[in-house]
Amino acid sequence: MKLWQKDNHKESDKSKIVERFTVGKDRELDLALVQYDVLGSKAHAEMLSKVGIITKAENKKLQRGLDDILNEIKKGKFKIDDTVEDVHSQIEFLLTERVGEAGKKIHTGRSRNDQVLLDIKLFVRHELKEITKSVVQLFDKLISLSEQHKDKLLPGYTHFQLAMPSSFGLWFGAYAESLIDDMEFVVAAHNIANKNPLGSGAGYGSAFQLDRKMTTKLLGFESMNHNSVYAQMTRGKTEKAAATAIAAIAATLSKFAYDVTLYMNQNFGFISFSEELTTGSSIMPHKKNPDVFELVRAKCNRLQAVPNELTLLSSNLPSGYHRDMQLTKDILFPAIKEIKDCIAVVLFALEDMRAKDKILDDPKYNELFSVEEINKEIIKGTPFRDAYKIVGKKIQEKKFNPEKKLKHTHEGSIKNLCNKEISQRMTTASKKILK
Repeated sequence: MKLWQKDNHKESDKSKIVERFTVGKDRELDLALVQYDVLGSKAHAEMLSKVGIITKAENKKLQRGLDDILNEIKKGKFKIDDTVEDVHSQIEFLLTERVGEAGKKIHTGRSRNDQVLLDIKLFVRHELKEITKSVVQLFDKLISLSEQHKDKLLPGYTHFQLAMPSSFGLWFGAYAESLIDDMEFVVAAHNIANKNPLGSGAGYGSAFQLDRKMTTKLLGFESMNHNSVYAQMTRGKTEKAAATAIAAIAATLSKFAYDVTLYMNQNFGFISFSEELTTGSSIMPHKKNPDVFELVRAKCNRLQAVPNELTLLSSNLPSGYHRDMQLTKDILFPAIKEIKDCIAVVLFALEDMRAKDKILDDPKYNELFSVEEINKEIIKGTPFRDAYKIVGKKIQEKKFNPEKKLKHTHEGSIKNLCNKEISQRMTTASKKILK
């Protein structure tokens, strides 16, 4: 039985084929939405009671029935039957079965269109909060490592060539600050998800005088989607905004994972992990492969394609609801799990990361100090261009033997990590979501 069926006629073989194709993964994916569907129904019933569409007694029955379902969800006992189309159908059928006629009234002034919109917005809003908590944890760890290793120098590269001295403090701090900009995308996606679509019906509102301000407040939304047609247009837009935020974080993690795999290489040897964090080779007993970070890099590169996937799904559609939008769940839901898993494993691995000291003592890093030597000449009064030529000639003639001590402004730029200011920015950004 389906919400849109007019009678209890027996389904034919043809209709079963259509059902299998159209339902797709909904029964599986909708389990992520079930608690939000119940919460939305609770708010909707309260509102229907207030505006006089159902009685207070009917509302009490509905609230009791919905609370029972919510308890089943929390205990992991809720399931969507094979004969039921989706989460919305399952909850309404259970409710009608348990509370009687009142259950048949819950759909008044509502469509599955605004139900699923509401569920997805509540789900996305919740998941963005969870992602934010994880990002803040990773940020805090990176800042901690930045402070812990700020005096350990590290080669800086441009074009994969030796450039200037850097430090582990700068390296860890750079990725911490990158996460702050990523958080701006998360905040933007959260703002889009934090608007109530309930009451927009199938996209054209309702003839009943629904109190949309009431459901907005009950569900904790910042505001509502006022225009009912636009409310339906946010299906796909909400998911794409969330995917864009995920892609931003993924880009940071992917770049960090690349650095880690490079710095673990024996030719670099800047960082190391215990054997538990690496994998071996079937024929080369010396191997310690950075598979964890290679997979983080691969997964995060793939996650950066998710916004484009959602764009291709929805960009050629006119206004109004279209069944194409069902597939946004197939794309977004696994992406949310993937980014959370990647953040968690990077955080786990960082607990085991060891940073090497005195890396730049190796003569092969002498040329990193060329700018430092130029600065020394400038302090003596030599014009920059002449100082550049003097140091360049020494390098060409293989007579460049720098002191390898950072002085003047360069040392200050490496050690002035601004971690306090960076941390304040993350606090400000994350508070917009975690308030």
